[in-house]
Amino acid sequence: MKTIIEPFRIKMIEPIKLTTREERKQLIEAAHYNPFLLRAEDVIIDLLTDSGTSAMSAEAWAAIMRGDESYAGARSWYRFRDAVKDIFGFEQVIPTHQGRAAEHILFGVMVRPALIVPNNTHFDTTRANIEFFGGNAMDLPCVEAGDLDSDYPFKGNMDIAALESLVATEGPARIPLIMITVTNNSGGGQPVSMANIREISRIARAAGIPFYLDACRFAENAHFIKRREAGFENTPTIDIAREMFSYADGCTMSAKKDAFANIGGFLCTNDADLALRERNALILTEGFPTYGGLAGRDLEAIAVGLYEVLDENYLDYRLLSTRYVVNHLRDLNIPVVAPAGGHAVYLDARRFLPHIEPLQYPGQALAVELFIEAGIRGVEIGTVMFGADPHTGEERPARLDLLRLAIPRRVYTQSHMDYVLEAIHLVWQRRDDIRGMVIVQAPKFLRHFSARFNWI
Repeated sequence: MKTIIEPFRIKMIEPIKLTTREERKQLIEAAHYNPFLLRAEDVIIDLLTDSGTSAMSAEAWAAIMRGDESYAGARSWYRFRDAVKDIFGFEQVIPTHQGRAAEHILFGVMVRPALIVPNNTHFDTTRANIEFFGGNAMDLPCVEAGDLDSDYPFKGNMDIAALESLVATEGPARIPLIMITVTNNSGGGQPVSMANIREISRIARAAGIPFYLDACRFAENAHFIKRREAGFENTPTIDIAREMFSYADGCTMSAKKDAFANIGGFLCTNDADLALRERNALILTEGFPTYGGLAGRDLEAIAVGLYEVLDENYLDYRLLSTRYVVNHLRDLNIPVVAPAGGHAVYLDARRFLPHIEPLQYPGQALAVELFIEAGIRGVEIGTVMFGADPHTGEERPARLDLLRLAIPRRVYTQSHMDYVLEAIHLVWQRRDDIRGMVIVQAPKFLRHFSARFNWI
């Protein structure tokens, strides 16, 4: 069949508040032209993030009722730990309240001023946590990532030659760990190949440098490998995921993505001594090592979600439904990152609004206009998010200026996506009238969350 259907039934609904164009103009002005500052009830289609916004299954809700809220050694902890170890394969499992907490603990233990952490492309909290501890978050995307129109299947890959050069030039003493983000969120949600993961592992182990995966969308990445990489066509996605992790020394994970949970995350390693230091930090900031800032019910929901996300019927639907939107946009000649990723659609704001300079934030302008047009909330991934030098504060254009429309898992239907497509096309038709923006107020770190803007 050609028709894409959701591989689930809907048994509970949440009403959507519909607003007029004039109301939305007033709402976004009151929010200082920052979609993060809108009230969620004033958003018609919320594509700000796929983090913590997924719909949980009947099985996950049932598991919540089994939650053991004992402070230490709860049954729920053991179910959670066993699920993580079965899929991820690491010996040491440290629960946290979400992914950025795992990053904060990891980098707090491993990163010191002037040390370098290479990645394919760091996302916002990863970069901010490294920079908070004085480190240098270095992006090494593959060359193919620069061509947003090509259908190269693994644009999320790291540049292996650049990594080898960095290790040879700087030496292992200045590189506390190497990371790879799967899928590459800042680079358009593009997957990383198994071959690339193997090569990074080879370089890291030869140099004695720990290798970590930012694994929050591990299942989507594993399924891309199944569908796009030769030799994996008949391999179950869960086994592909296990092989991915077998090449790494640890991982950070936001369970708010590929575990369908509304909260939660974890940090993994095979190094018992390192895990001891991380657990000491955990106790100071998150809680006892068998709950890590989570309720027992959350641990239960994650244990269920980690297996549910590896269902191949669901993953086929997830990837195909995102491709449906991207292909329609390409048919309309609207600039979008191709090929389609798993969790989001990325509009190329720099080509969408070529008359707006990067330092006038075309991605932010596009986000505001899409909300005014149709009440759709997305997030800028570009010069607002990554344009300020963390050490000098100097403003500089980011490598890309994108508008990410992140699709919550099991929440919206095809008709919602058709509404999104129509809205983007309407904005595209009046693109020449859209102005750039200026930042009125912003903090030093993670400024996109709370910055205030105005039109130029």
